[in-house]
Amino acid sequence: MPNKKKSLLTRFLKWRYKNISNRTFVHIMSLVVGFLAGLVAVTLKNTTYFIQSLLEKGIVFSENQLYFILPIIGLALVFLYVKFVHKKPIQHAVSSIIFSLSKKGGLLNVKDIYTPLIAAPLTVGFGGSVGLLGPAVKSGSALSSNLSRLFHIDAKTRSLLVACASAGAISSIFQSPIAAIIFAVEVFTLDLTMLSMLPLLLASISGVLTSYFFLGNEVLFSFSLSEGFQLKDTLFYILLGVGTAFASIYFTKMYFGIFDLFKRFKSPKYKLLFGGIAIGVMLYAIPPLYGEGFGFINNLLEGEHLKALGKTPFDDFTNNIWVVIALLFGITIFKAIAMTATFAAGGAGGIFIPTMVMGSALGNVLAKVINNLGLGFAVSESNFTLIGMAGLIAGVIHAPLTAIFLIAEITGGYELFVPLMITASISYLITKNALDYTIYTKELAKIGAVLTHNKDQMVLGLMEMDDVIEKNFKSVRPEMSLGEMLHESVSKSKRNIFPVLNEEEKLMGIIVLDDIREFMFDNELYNSVYVKNLMHAPPEHIFYDTDSMKIVMRKFQDSGAWNLPVIKEGKYVGFISKSKLLTAYRRKLINYTR
Repeated sequence: MPNKKKSLLTRFLKWRYKNISNRTFVHIMSLVVGFLAGLVAVTLKNTTYFIQSLLEKGIVFSENQLYFILPIIGLALVFLYVKFVHKKPIQHAVSSIIFSLSKKGGLLNVKDIYTPLIAAPLTVGFGGSVGLLGPAVKSGSALSSNLSRLFHIDAKTRSLLVACASAGAISSIFQSPIAAIIFAVEVFTLDLTMLSMLPLLLASISGVLTSYFFLGNEVLFSFSLSEGFQLKDTLFYILLGVGTAFASIYFTKMYFGIFDLFKRFKSPKYKLLFGGIAIGVMLYAIPPLYGEGFGFINNLLEGEHLKALGKTPFDDFTNNIWVVIALLFGITIFKAIAMTATFAAGGAGGIFIPTMVMGSALGNVLAKVINNLGLGFAVSESNFTLIGMAGLIAGVIHAPLTAIFLIAEITGGYELFVPLMITASISYLITKNALDYTIYTKELAKIGAVLTHNKDQMVLGLMEMDDVIEKNFKSVRPEMSLGEMLHESVSKSKRNIFPVLNEEEKLMGIIVLDDIREFMFDNELYNSVYVKNLMHAPPEHIFYDTDSMKIVMRKFQDSGAWNLPVIKEGKYVGFISKSKLLTAYRRKLINYTR
């Protein structure tokens, strides 16, 4: 049977090469990928809501004390799945896709197709304070990657189709096809040319149509604008931009700070227990932290702040608007903590939707403060709720255009376009100057795997060190005499550099042929001069485990050397030559830009 399937695939591929041009096939694939990503998003949403409805029917929400239990149960189920089925830690969805595009030619594991569909609903359905967008993007991208590999699609096109899958998933979840395309361009740093634009557009349309087909006209935010932009509110939108910028910095720093805290727990079981209890405590005090939080956003947009807050220990005081403001501000503060605790405890999910929840709360808080200061100002709380979301998205993931178009599409028009641009651009500029990295890119930056619109840096990021390491160098030992070195290494080598290694294969120094050229034929020195007397330190070392290709290029530039040794785990592995590095760079640049 496998051979028969392989034969059918081979015949299909031959037929495709003869009858369908590569460009047409990419367009067809983008439609298919968009549909599959949309289907994944719909499946993910429905599975999560099914779990939540089962828990609600079981009257588990009748008492807030049960919030202590649910997150631990969900995290425990994910832990068991990871331990016995997935068998390796769940990676951050978008970060792992960026790494795949940067270092693996868009290749993703088959397990990445179904793992998000299992782990994310268990996490979110049982109260984990994370979103479903990241898992939907990861699963759709993995589907696209493996489908591309099945049809023998080249690495560059495969990467484009992975980005198409992300656009399809986002378009399906938010029913916002333009924002979906812009997300793929901003986050995955695609070149927006007609070659990439049309596949992204097709995938995005396919994804949103899939959502309409399965969910009808059901939308995430049942909201229509009642007030447009008022020029008198400009100063307040600027203030919101500054506020969301500082909130974005807080969000990002809190994320990495909590992960560092959880690193102190050596066992995943202790992380699960500590994280589950912490989330339970927060959910008991602030119920809107439960799950994704779309219901919370919708209630704020409808002006139902008490309904948005739900049942809390502070219900007796919520007739005071300043208590409500304090509780909403608490959501702004604790959403980042609850989300990161969910991740650090082993849960699966995304950060995009929690960012929106935090932004909506902050925008609503600012509007309520303005309206209740007694200074005669009055602003639209729903508009500030929406624009607060845009500010946080722009600041946290450094994607201002995605933020602007997403909220514009959600509102069904562009009446808020000016305040969206004001708030999102201010938030982005302040955050970008304060933080060079995002939650997606900080760890990737350390290994040179960050994608960028700078072509030079992009190409260097796509290069692999293994492709430029040369190993045809004859090594020598420090205790060897000059005669032994000439007889055993120099006479048998075509290179003019000789690494000096000890018995543990660690680099002690190097000898360049020019160093010994003047006396290499003096027989009297053959037995009296030793390698250890002739060797010297190389001008620089390249460290395989930590140096990115950008750092490697800089080391060549600063040292002026033509060959530099590579050290891996403390041991010598070979040399990189400047000529081979530049040749590989030019070849990669041609492939990338063609």
